[in-house]
This record gives sequence, C-alpha cells and structure tokens, in this order.
Amino acid sequence: MRKMATAAATSASEAEADPKAGPTAEGEEDDVKTARTRRKVLSRAVATATYKAVGPGWDQPEEGVSESDGDEEYAMASSAESSPGEYEWEYDEEEEKNQLEIERLEEQLSINVYDYNCHVDLIRLLRLEGELTKVRMARQKMSEIFPLTEELWLEWLHDEISMALDGLDREHVYDLFEKAVKDYICPNIWLEYGQYSVGGIGQKGGLEKVRSVFERALSSVGLHMTKGLAIWEAYREFESAIVEAARPIAGFLSPFDREQTFDSQLEKVHSLFRRQLAIPLYDMEATFAEYEEWSEDPIPESVIQNYNKALQQLERYKPYEEALLQAESPRLAEYQAYIDFEMKIGDPARVQLIFERALVENCLVPDLWIRYTQFLDRQLKVKDLVLSVHNRAVRNCPWTVALWSRYLLAMERHGVDHQVISVTFEKALSAGFIQATDYVEIWQAYLDYLRRRVDFKQDSSKELEELRSAFTRALEYLKQEVEERFNESGDPSCMIMQNWARIEARLCNNMQKARELWDSIMTKGNAKYANMWLEYYNLERAHGDTQHCRKALHRAVQCTSDYPEHVCEVLLTMERTEGTLEDWDIAVQKTETRLARVNEQRIKAAEKEAAFAQQEEEKAEQRKRARAEKKALKKKKKTRGADKRKAEEDDEKEWGDDEEEQPSKRRKVENSTPPAGEAQDLEAETGLFGKSAPVDVDPPSKQKERAAALKRDMPKVPHDSSKDSITVFVSNLPYSLGEPDLKLRPLFEACGEVAEIRPIFSNRGDFRGYCYVEFKEEKSALQALQLDRKTVEGRPMFVSPCVDKSKNPDFKVFRYSTALEKHKLFVSGLPFSCTKEELEEICKAHGTVKDIRLVTNRAGKPKGLAYVEYENESQASQAVLKMDGMTIKENVIKVAISNPPQRKVPEKPEARKAPGGAMVPRQIYGARGKGRTQLSLLPRALQRPSVTVTQAENGPAPQPAVTTSAATEAPKMSNADFAKLLLRK
Repeated sequence: MRKMATAAATSASEAEADPKAGPTAEGEEDDVKTARTRRKVLSRAVATATYKAVGPGWDQPEEGVSESDGDEEYAMASSAESSPGEYEWEYDEEEEKNQLEIERLEEQLSINVYDYNCHVDLIRLLRLEGELTKVRMARQKMSEIFPLTEELWLEWLHDEISMALDGLDREHVYDLFEKAVKDYICPNIWLEYGQYSVGGIGQKGGLEKVRSVFERALSSVGLHMTKGLAIWEAYREFESAIVEAARPIAGFLSPFDREQTFDSQLEKVHSLFRRQLAIPLYDMEATFAEYEEWSEDPIPESVIQNYNKALQQLERYKPYEEALLQAESPRLAEYQAYIDFEMKIGDPARVQLIFERALVENCLVPDLWIRYTQFLDRQLKVKDLVLSVHNRAVRNCPWTVALWSRYLLAMERHGVDHQVISVTFEKALSAGFIQATDYVEIWQAYLDYLRRRVDFKQDSSKELEELRSAFTRALEYLKQEVEERFNESGDPSCMIMQNWARIEARLCNNMQKARELWDSIMTKGNAKYANMWLEYYNLERAHGDTQHCRKALHRAVQCTSDYPEHVCEVLLTMERTEGTLEDWDIAVQKTETRLARVNEQRIKAAEKEAAFAQQEEEKAEQRKRARAEKKALKKKKKTRGADKRKAEEDDEKEWGDDEEEQPSKRRKVENSTPPAGEAQDLEAETGLFGKSAPVDVDPPSKQKERAAALKRDMPKVPHDSSKDSITVFVSNLPYSLGEPDLKLRPLFEACGEVAEIRPIFSNRGDFRGYCYVEFKEEKSALQALQLDRKTVEGRPMFVSPCVDKSKNPDFKVFRYSTALEKHKLFVSGLPFSCTKEELEEICKAHGTVKDIRLVTNRAGKPKGLAYVEYENESQASQAVLKMDGMTIKENVIKVAISNPPQRKVPEKPEARKAPGGAMVPRQIYGARGKGRTQLSLLPRALQRPSVTVTQAENGPAPQPAVTTSAATEAPKMSNADFAKLLLRK
C-alpha cells in the first residue's frame, strides 16, 4: 500500500486510495477532505501544463475551470486548517474594548519596539478586527526586528494566499515564502511553499518554478529523518501526476516525442525514488515497497545496495531520534548529544541540519548559535550561508555580544562593504547589552576591524582618520552612555586607550600622542599598579628614548604600591646598563628611600595587626570570664523558692531578656517552696515595686566552680566524629516539637535506613531545637541534605553536613551561588502573602520557570524577596523588562538579574566594640546583639551618662549599656533604699 504524506499532492488517478489509508478517527475527516481538494487542484494544474506541453492532441480542461480557479481552491484548502472561523460580533462593547487595547499596544510599541509579546498581541487583535492593511504592516514591522515562528509565518501566509487575486499578488506571496524559509528550517513551510507553487503551474515558467522549490526544499529539509518524508512524497507525487496525465497520449506520439515527453518524465520519478531510498528516513521500508509496486522493471542492484546501506545508517541514528521523541521541549541536552554524534561523522549537510533542528526549539540559547556559526566559519565557509546564519543569530539573541563580534568578523572575512559593517555595528550598540564590559568588547572588535583597513605606509589617509575618530568616540561613549547606565565604564584598565597608544607608537610613529594617552591612563587610578608602569616603560623602550624611559620609571618608583621592589629593580637594571654615575646615584637614592618608607609602613601595619590580635585575645578572655559569671548567677537563681522564681520570671518578662536566649533555657524548679521566713523576706523585698532587688553575687572563684558543676550536670550527647560522613546535623526545629525522634524518623527514612536520631535536650528535659541523624550508608546522608529548608511544623528545617567546627572553623554551608547568574532573577518588594504558586503563574508568562525560591527568616516567615530561575538568560532578560515595576497586590516589585554582592567575612566576635569605642564582652548584648526591647536592669538613678554616639552606618545608633561587672560593683542596696531614691524624685 502506498503511504501518503498528510499534505502531499497526488494525481487524480490515485484519488481512490486503499480503504486502510482512510481516517482512523472522526476528527481526521476534515484533513481527508482538505487533502482531496489539494489533489483535485494538483490534477487540474498538471493537466493544463501537459496540454500546453504536448499540443492540441490533449483534451481541454473541464469547461468552466480556469487557472485562477486552482489558486482559489488551494487558498481554501490551505486556510481550512488555520482559519479562525467566522467571527460573531454581538456586542459593540467588545469592539470598543479591542480598539482601546490596540491603541494601548501601539503606544507601548512606540516606546519599546523590542517587546515581542506586544507585537504578537497586536497582530492577533488586528486580525480579529479584520484590519487587513494594519495587520500586514504590523507583521512586516515584527519580521524586521524578530524572526517569526513557524506558526506565525503559516498564519500570515494563509491570510495572504486567501487575498491573492492576480499574478502580482502571487509574486508577493512568493516573496513572503522566501522570507519565511530563511528564519528557521521548517518542513511545513517548505511543504506549503511547494503546494502553493503548483497553483501557478499554468503560468509562464510555472513548471520550472515548482521543481525549483521542491529541489530547494529537499536540500534544506530532505535529510530530516522524521519530517523529510513529506517533502519527498509531495515532490514525487507531483512528478507522478504529470506522468499519469501524459500517459493517455503517449501511444499517439512519435518515438522521438515520446522520449522527450513521457519517457523523460518517467525517469524523473525513478530518480526521485532512488535518491530517497539512499537517505536514512523513517518508514523507508514502505517507500521501497511502493517503488517495487510502481516500477515496471526490476530494481537495479545498486539501488538495493544504497537502500540497505541507508537502513544501517538509520539504525545508528534511531537512538538519538527516539531520545528526541521521548524528551520534552526544548530538548537541548538531547540535541547537543545528537550534534556531537553528527560532528564525529563529519557530514556537513547533516551537521547543518541537526543544528537547524535544534535552533527551532532553542533559538534563544546563545551558546548554540556560537557553536553553529563557529562550525560554518571553519568548515563550510559559504558566504551567503554563513552571513545568513550570523544575521539570524543576532536577531534571536541581540543581547549576546559574542554573536555580534563574530558577525563583524564574518562580514569582514567575506568582503562585505564597509558601510554595511558600520550599520551592523551601530545596531549592536543599540542591542541593549546587560554588562558594561560587553560594550568594551564590541567597541574593541569594531576598532580592530577599522585598524585592519588602514594602510600605515601612508602618512595620512581617510581610513586612519576614521580610526582615530572611532577611538575618540569609543572613549566618549564609554564615559557618557555606559558609565551613566552601569556606574562603571567597563574598562578599568583602559585597554582601548592602551591599544590606541600602541597603534600611535608602533604603526604611526607618533610617540607624543602615545605619551598623552598614557598620561590619561595613569590619571584614571592605574598609577599604583606596577604592571601598568612596566607596560608604559616597555612601549617607551621599544619606540621612545632613554630619557622618557627613565622618567617613567622614576614616577613608577614613587607611585607604585603593589610591587615597588620590582619597579625599583627594573630602574636599577636600566641604569646599570645605560646610565651614568650620576643617574645611578639618583636611582639608588630614590629606590632606597622608597623601599625604606615601604618597609616602615609594613612594620607599622604588622605592629598594628599584632596589637589588634592581642586585644582580641584579651577580649576573648574577658568574655570567657563573663560567661562563667553569668552561668554561676543563673545557677544561684535556680536554687531559690518557687515564689521567687515566679517573680524573677515576671521581672524578665517586664524588663526583657537576651534576644537569643531560648525559652527552653529558663529553669523550672519543682518542689522547691522556700521556708516561711525566707518567703517573708522575699515579700518584703518585692512588695513595694513588684520587682526583685539585685542579687548578691558570689566571688568569681565560686562562680567558676558552680559553672563547672553546672556544665558537668548537663546531659552529654555522645557523637563519634569518625561517623561524620554518615551523619547530618539538623537545626532550627521548633522547640515545641514533641518526641522529635518519632516525628523526624519517617522524614529521613525516605533517604535511607536511619541508624539513630539523637535529639539534644536541656538539663530540664526541654528540646533545644536541633539533633543528629545517623544513617547506615553515606549516600543516604548525602541524599538527606536535599531536605534542607523543608518545613517542619511551620519552620524551615536546616540540614547540613556534620562537621567538627573546632577543626574546621571556617566551614559554612551556603547552597546558592553568590556570583552573577544571567538566567536567574532577584525579586524584591513582594507582599508577604504572595505564594510560590502565585509568583510562578506571573513569571511563566515570560519563559520556562525552572525554580522559584521565596526567601524566609529562621521562623519560616516570608521576607518579601524571591529568586526566579529561568531556562536561559534570554528569558530572564525578557522577564526583567516586563516585570520590573509591576504591581502585585498593591506592592510595586523590583526585578533585576541576580548578582549578589560579594559576601563579606563576618566580623569576628572579638572585634565588637561598645558604643563609646571600648571593647566590651559579647555576652552583654547576647548572641545576636542587643535587642530593640532590651533594657538595662540597673535603675536610671544609678546609671552614669555615656558619651554621645554617632549613628551607625546601617540603622540607629546602639544604646548605651552597663557591663555585668559594673552592675556587680555597685553598692548593695535594699528595697527601702530604692524606694527612697524614687521618692526623692
């Protein structure tokens, strides 16, 4: 049975097909009717062409059927699938709403012509309104800026075909097809092109036009293993239709005429079968069977050999094709593997085809375009093909500077006119690069091109003046345009000015201009770098004179701060080789003076660092002692009666406590009722104010003993450091988590067999919010790290490797990148009620969202920040343009490319200072500094006024505090003494 392509043209004699080839579902009936209409059109067109070719012996076409009828019927058939149907306008309000939206979109495009989605929406609304002229103009403008997708082209082509009335309109449609096949390689567009050209077969040169289109289609997509079959069958069916139309009159022709018409046409069909069977295509077995059935002669042995060879090749390609069929779009990894396979085989045509197939789905991946253009530049080197692909690359990814640089090189390599290259460079400047360095790179590429145009044998030329003007313009552009946008020029080392100076010195013999440029370079903050001075010195050494070399080195000795010894050595070496005794003495004096000053500065810096380290040690010792005193004080408070404990808890609640102190650390003492006398004393002390008086503090020696005893009483959690590789540390768990072992075990058993879960409890048995989870295997521990930030009873659980920080003090786990990520966005200003699903719904309109991370605090509460990861940088760039400044739930959000600032090393605890500038122990402010609600426990009447402190860099100035030692050294006062102080006020 002959297997027909869905849209392939077929002859009238084959209108009755095998019933097995009919539709398998009711939904395919429309496709079958469309195919029959196309077959009828093709048969009539072929019959007309045959009649004109063989003369009046052939019957006239059916009465009433003209050449234009074929076009009309084809237009109906082509647009049958894509036509949106009849629009019903029931409400004028809907028309008015559409008109307002059209005006809004047109205004938006006047502001930002690169808004892709705005173009698409405008075309859709104009088409809906029936504005044929406007929709044609809108499509034209969009096609000039962006390459259009296959769907957009087919919709445009079908609309134009339905409106084509005469030969001029047909030529316009032909031009559109030519533009469409240049954007991407699309088999469906080529198939439509071939079928439409059949409608003009009756015109002059129509037959040659059809064959030309089909031959080009085979060259473009004939090797496509899954979709190339439709092109081959459509072409073969067209030639077969001509054979069938000429068969009835073949017997009436002379042998010569028969050979010129019928036999030669028959050979064309044989040739198409043989060419197709030599190419590995899906379902080629059915094609071979069809050839056997169609051919009256036995199939030649050479054809069978080529067919078998193609079958073997098909088996090698099938794994890659099946991987593409099974994967989801855009299937970049599968295409990359396929490309690698084709590159190893080395067939240029097949390599080109697989690149084109990959780019249809990954047109916004710059690396793929770079690899493709590199292959064409180095392998094929065909001018039209290479320049066409480069042009398509920069239209798809205009923000990628590497593509523009390669485009300029390719145009120069193939001898493109200078004016065209200059226009292309101007387009690159307006492409909107995302980094300042990108502008430096594109300017450097253009300046290199201009330099290669100059004939430096001439003292002056138009090209040389253009080069100098371009250098001047580049420096002004970087200073004004780029620096204003990015707050940096992108060229801190002044590479463009260095290149200009080299050209002036080496090629133009203009050292005066080169020296002026280097003076400007040094004034831009580069005078402290030794390598900059040595670069200038080498230029003077090669093209200047000894006097200027000496002058440059003397300045370098005075200014260099990174490697002064090296500069001094270069100066002494030059004077030893060329200088006089006086020059040598001056050089020695300057170098010794400079190095002595440098050594003095280094000694001071070392002493300062040593003093700072000593202070750090002293403060650490102070903190250690203060911590022991604090623990001893807490232990003494614990021994008091239940009533006194309750009063202390009320005092802590009223006055505030250390922000970092956990609820589980507050001791509760059971069955500890104080004696009656002690209770009376307690009542006398607290009766007036409801607050406890200062507690007597034992000497430091007793406090240390009690602290040591308290530490011995704390429950120990044994941990074998040799099992760190199979253990994870879990923290930030809720303190209220009852039976942590039972609740956490099902969660971690999903990662592997759990050997033991060791939760950490306080001395009173309260859970402290963290635990150790030990597994049987190391891979289970690694998999458990994926549970990091998983919510447990409303709090994000932190899961990290088990590392002994005493041996690895700098160890810190941070899961996310701190460098520039062009495919990831940073979103701020989000409402706290915004969920991950709501944000994803907004972001996915601009590309494929791979991941969204809402930033939360340790309690799991949102901070109004998020990171959105897209599939590639182009989608991220498009999302920035669309989402920045968007309003979400009355909040205006800010969106930018993720580029976190450099993570600074956290300030060491020893470096903390009191508001007055003196070093203070950390325990005064707690583990996280003084809280906003924390107050001093010493009455204001006893406080000494502190020195006024300036406001801190980030936030309000810290409040003065009183150290523990100061509090303990104050005179002991009774409750009555405190009352007198207050009554005196």
